[in-house]
Amino acid sequence: MLYNYKNYLIFLFASLAVSIGLQMILPFPYGLGAALAIFIMLPLFIRRRYMSRMRGYGDSGGGGFFGIGSSEGGVKYVCLTCNHRFKGASCPRCGSKMKRADF
Repeated sequence: MLYNYKNYLIFLFASLAVSIGLQMILPFPYGLGAALAIFIMLPLFIRRRYMSRMRGYGDSGGGGFFGIGSSEGGVKYVCLTCNHRFKGASCPRCGSKMKRADF
């Protein structure tokens, strides 16, 4: 299940309540540091979890922006004449230079 705006707000207000509670319990500099750490780390944690489920973050090898991070590497082309998938300037099967990018 992916996070939507409602779930993000729930986590944000929950972290606000926890940080206010920590500021009331801990002395001044430590409570402030804990509250800032929660506000910085929570969105990073949510984003990492969301992106790992989409398999486009870090070492998960998913399809990022235009296939960046995919295990294949580089751009593949499809020949418009014979429909052969290849890398390079011209089709190795028929020699045609008519191609389209295949992401």
